[in-house]
Amino acid sequence: MIKKIIDMNSEELKNALASNSISICVVGIGRIGLPTALSFANSGLNTIGLDINSELIKNINSGIYPLKDEPEYDIIFDKVIKEKKFFATSDINESVAKADVILLSLPTPMDENNIPDYSALRSVAKQLSENLSEGSLVIVESTIEPGFVENELIQIIEGSKNRLKVEKNFAIGVCPETANPGEIMVDFTKLPRLVAGINDNITKLIHEIYHYVFPVELIHMPNCKTANAVKLTTNVFRDVNIAFVNELSLLFEKLGIDTMTVLKAAQSKYNFQVHYPGAGVGGPCLPVNSYQFINSAKNFGDNYMKIVQTGRKINESMPQHVIDLTIDAFNEKKISLNDSNILILGISYKPNVKDIQLSPAQEIIDKLRNLQSNVKIYDPFYRLEKIYDIKCENNIQDVLTSIDAIVLITAHDEFKNLKLEDITSKMKNNIFIDTRGVFDQISAKNAGLIFRGLGRGS
Repeated sequence: MIKKIIDMNSEELKNALASNSISICVVGIGRIGLPTALSFANSGLNTIGLDINSELIKNINSGIYPLKDEPEYDIIFDKVIKEKKFFATSDINESVAKADVILLSLPTPMDENNIPDYSALRSVAKQLSENLSEGSLVIVESTIEPGFVENELIQIIEGSKNRLKVEKNFAIGVCPETANPGEIMVDFTKLPRLVAGINDNITKLIHEIYHYVFPVELIHMPNCKTANAVKLTTNVFRDVNIAFVNELSLLFEKLGIDTMTVLKAAQSKYNFQVHYPGAGVGGPCLPVNSYQFINSAKNFGDNYMKIVQTGRKINESMPQHVIDLTIDAFNEKKISLNDSNILILGISYKPNVKDIQLSPAQEIIDKLRNLQSNVKIYDPFYRLEKIYDIKCENNIQDVLTSIDAIVLITAHDEFKNLKLEDITSKMKNNIFIDTRGVFDQISAKNAGLIFRGLGRGS
């Protein structure tokens, strides 16, 4: 009889991994989950990806790599598909029930009231209570509030039928993902990761599993909630500091000070960590993580997470500031926003990735439409796709002659190579709003633009 994974010691697990006798199921094979699954499969472990997206499953099993903006994993994808070390399914009986280790890489977004939405995790946990094989190990990679595993997830998996009991016939732990979209291969091979289990032995087992797959330092945490608190802390630190720099930018505009010049000089101080201003903070992590901390704090009154709440308000106000800059430029030109043609450059929430989750572009576009502007979009990752009910342009040059203003929202590399003089000579009107510090006042003035740069006070 094969020993259950949760009953193994570290040496037994090492041998089982080396003989490729441990099977893996990754639940949720999207932006993070698919590279995770591919990493496990590439290490030689038989790996199944479970997802509800039927088109994604069909493409993966047909050999179509879906993450074109994640370099290097396309090579691994072709390899493990060819070797039949990885396939995708929507059948939980075909995946979870046959796996020794189940990794949960599910989204944890916010609802319309900025409350963290754990419905995907709760739904899967309920299915695990019915389909999990006894002796299996569940590892949560999703970003969650401290205490969610201990206070809720375990109880859902245990269910009401008394079939499963944590530490008796299944175990659970966490290893929060630490991947930056567009750079996942780099992060998976360089960034330390946190591991924690329901007890010390499970922490050691999780360590052995990840040590076998990822060549990174693994840091043991005392429990799951502490590991999750660390993950949130690192991201919320960024959200708050971006808010600080955004607020500085608003002041510096009034004082006639260039924010980018300040930040460049500030980096000469050894303990200054630079963050940059912008049109807003998007993506599935930073805004959500701040609200996860805020949500946790609600249980203890109103005296917690005040800085985080203020930071959110500042970052959420930045799209309106972009509109204010645009209105100011139109006033200088003495033309109306009503029936103007505005070209948005970049709608991804961050440079060089195809991802518009919580992108500030949507709010900026909505506000421009409310001002009766005609909005066009160019983003190299969304050519000819319909986004926000607008068909994106195939290139910039096709539309410049009808454009009154350009608003640069995402600093894709392609935009850094734009020749401002060429743009000015072709535009209907010469208004340019740069929300990401790609261009400076002098270059814009020399090109003949009416220019507004977020935080570019001089």
